[in-house]
Amino acid sequence: MKKQSAGVEPAVPVVASPGAERSETERREVDRRVAPGEATTAPDPEVAASAKRRQFTAEYKKRILTEAESAGEPGTIGAMLRREGLYSSHLTIWRQQRDRGLIPHRRGPKPKQDPLVEEVRRLKLEVGRLTQLLARAELIIDVQKKVSLLLGIPLAAAKSDGSDS
Repeated sequence: MKKQSAGVEPAVPVVASPGAERSETERREVDRRVAPGEATTAPDPEVAASAKRRQFTAEYKKRILTEAESAGEPGTIGAMLRREGLYSSHLTIWRQQRDRGLIPHRRGPKPKQDPLVEEVRRLKLEVGRLTQLLARAELIIDVQKKVSLLLGIPLAAAKSDGSDS
């Protein structure tokens, strides 16, 4: 049995609701986001993992492109893209890659060149320059031989036997 004293009801314990600690504007925002009659749930405090770039295999790309090209009814491609979580730009890029042979584009900085490659290039240029010089020298020697024959000047012997005569 409950006692009532002089018509005054006993105090009911007040339990603070989760929205009680919020400021007035915050409570209004929550009220705007939640439809009347819906229960509000607290946001998940767990931190989501950082996003990673998705990588699709060549086989997957081919399958999706085949499915997109075989779509006959309007809206079929959009439904397929929503189902797979893709964008229309994926199809565009993948079609271009397919035309080039599905070679993936390498992102990031270009790999460092091997120092030997630069040295080989430099040496090839030098060999080409020296080859041109040799050809010019041989041409000059041939001209000198012909001039000496025309003028009757004897050429020095290729082998010298050590004597002056």
